[in-house]
Amino acid sequence: MDRPTPDLASFEDMARAAVLALPSAFRPAAQGVALLVADWPPQHLLDEMEIDDPLDLTGLYEGIPLTEKSHFDQPLGPDTIWIFREPILDEWRDRGDIDLADLVTHVVVHELAHHFGWSDAEIARIDRWWE
Repeated sequence: MDRPTPDLASFEDMARAAVLALPSAFRPAAQGVALLVADWPPQHLLDEMEIDDPLDLTGLYEGIPLTEKSHFDQPLGPDTIWIFREPILDEWRDRGDIDLADLVTHVVVHELAHHFGWSDAEIARIDRWWE
């Protein structure tokens, strides 16, 4: 069955909805993280992470986790979450068993986990996407 391919704006809407669906205690800090949606990971990120196949990178957090920040830190830019549309679409098509919005939410929550310094158990309390 062919499924329509959502555009970048639809992906951004799904990603922002994921942030708004977070427990209220986390929402303000999550909304302070810049959210960038792109079709593909930029080559410089792939090079930095030594990733050969761009389909292997669905999202990325760039910043200093809240658990490591100090008032002495001089920010070089905002903490940022990248969401990569084509790799997510590839995984969604390959799996065939998950709603696309749920997969986008999973990627967003995983990247926010880096920002918040969450453990796997803490992620599982917020994102139970496998159920």
